[in-house]
Parts: sequence; structure tokens; C-alpha cells
Amino acid sequence: QVQLVESGGGLVQAGGSLRLSCTASGGSFSSYAMGWFRQAPGKEREFVAAVSRSGYSTSYAAFVKGRYTISRDNAKNTVYLEMTNLKPEDTAVYFCAAVLGHGLKLDRGEYDYWGQGTQVTVSS
Repeated sequence: QVQLVESGGGLVQAGGSLRLSCTASGGSFSSYAMGWFRQAPGKEREFVAAVSRSGYSTSYAAFVKGRYTISRDNAKNTVYLEMTNLKPEDTAVYFCAAVLGHGLKLDRGEYDYWGQGTQVTVSS
């Protein structure tokens, strides 16, 4: 069973940038497809980005529009979410998630393991 710990959240002004990290332990990290999701107050948790086991394939939600980049370093057991040109509507708790298997997973129901989340707040 894998444990996930996110970090890197915080308060940033609109137009700013943040890099989130999610470090895994307790499993063979390179065997897991990884994803980032977010949940704003009063809203459902939504898909943000996904990366395949190798890191070669990625997918993004439409609202990302080229502002975010997901990547992973299997040697460091870490997946990243680089966020630029942040907007107030990006304010949410961001979660990373993991599931054993190939390919990209876009549905939160496909993931078996979740971190505790990290808060991102974008001020206008």
C-alpha cells in the first residue's frame, strides 16, 4: 500500500506560480499511474492532470489551458504539478492520487490511494 504526502501549497497572488509535490512511500512508485485533483469549498473533487507510469504520457483538464504541467521523477518517488498564471478560481485543496496500472486515469473513481491534500489560495 502506498502513502502519499503533498506539499508546496500556499497563498499566492493572481498571476503567480506554485509547484506542488507529492512524495510516495510504501510501494513501487514506478508501477503507479498518478493524478492531481482539486476540490474547492462546496464543490466536488475534480480532475486536474494525470501522468502515466513512465511519465511519457500526460493529460489535463480543459481549464488548465496550458498553465499547468504535471511531471514525475521515479527516482525520487515524486510527482509534481507546476502551476503558472494562477487565478482566484484555482483556489482549492489539491490532492494527488495513485493507482496501479498502465495508461492515464482521468476519473477519481479509478484511483485507490489519496494524499491528505494541500491548500492553494490565489488572491485577486
